[in-house]
Amino acid sequence: MFNNKNIFITGGTGSFGKKYTEILLTKYKPNKIIIYSRDELKQYEMAQTFNDKCMRYFIGDVRDSARLEEAMQDVDFVIHAAALKHVPVAEYNPMECIKTNIDGAQNVIQAAIKNEVGKVIALSTDKASSPINLYGATKLASDKLFVAANNMVGKRKTRFSVVRYGNVVGSRGSVVPFFQKLIDEGAVNLPITHEDMTRFFITLEDGVNFVLDDFKRMHGGEIFIPKIPSMKMTELAYALAPNLHHKVIGIRPGEKMHEVMITEDDRVVEFDSYYVITPTIQFTYTVDYNKNAVGEVGKDIGTGFEYNSLNNNEWLTNEQFLEMVEKS
Repeated sequence: MFNNKNIFITGGTGSFGKKYTEILLTKYKPNKIIIYSRDELKQYEMAQTFNDKCMRYFIGDVRDSARLEEAMQDVDFVIHAAALKHVPVAEYNPMECIKTNIDGAQNVIQAAIKNEVGKVIALSTDKASSPINLYGATKLASDKLFVAANNMVGKRKTRFSVVRYGNVVGSRGSVVPFFQKLIDEGAVNLPITHEDMTRFFITLEDGVNFVLDDFKRMHGGEIFIPKIPSMKMTELAYALAPNLHHKVIGIRPGEKMHEVMITEDDRVVEFDSYYVITPTIQFTYTVDYNKNAVGEVGKDIGTGFEYNSLNNNEWLTNEQFLEMVEKS
């Protein structure tokens, strides 16, 4: 699907963008992979590893609509990974988060439509479902923009979908490298916000492969959610450092006890390994979301189902979690 195609990745120097690039180069023969980001140092460092002749590095910000339109010429697929993601930083700098996560999303949409890109997938987060912090609220707004964008295309071929998943094991700024740093520095305990807190977990490689598959599955307008395991944060800390005590520090502002990826009010279709939240608006074209673009058939389970990290059917053992960490 991606052979001889031009692929554009916003925020491409981040953890996801680098792993996505690695897997694209391993599995396919793309014509171009365009890394679009605003940090020249990270681009320079990434180019030392990913220097294939198909690689292109464009300095630019998703806040800059003109630069996006220029950089997205002749592109077939867009992965929108750029975002301000740090919850406390977003709370203290709300307009900056809004400019990147909401205004930037709309700029990506407009650039994709003007350049008649084939397919666009935007990366979301479990925090976008019933958000209680500004970061989650901006990502919910972004999700809504990308779904509604399918009504803006007119006769153009461009289609937009969203992928939402939980915590990525080992990604920058996540709990695993934070705990590992404390352990390496000789910490006598690990900080736990609440003893009953749970989270979803996925490896970076599994997240990338899920997005790759969703490009094939998508009609446009779906929010794809993988079925992934949960783990209690106390168990995670014990797996990483079985000899260290835990210090309960209390839930931080904007933090949930259990993350939610599907609410009871979402209309959902269940497939073997993932769920699809179907659009709440009508498009100018008719889609049967019970059957994806590669012919897989799902079951319409309607509303009333909530998928959260506490009611999950799949839980990580300590050994399985450590295997995920090793892979990451």
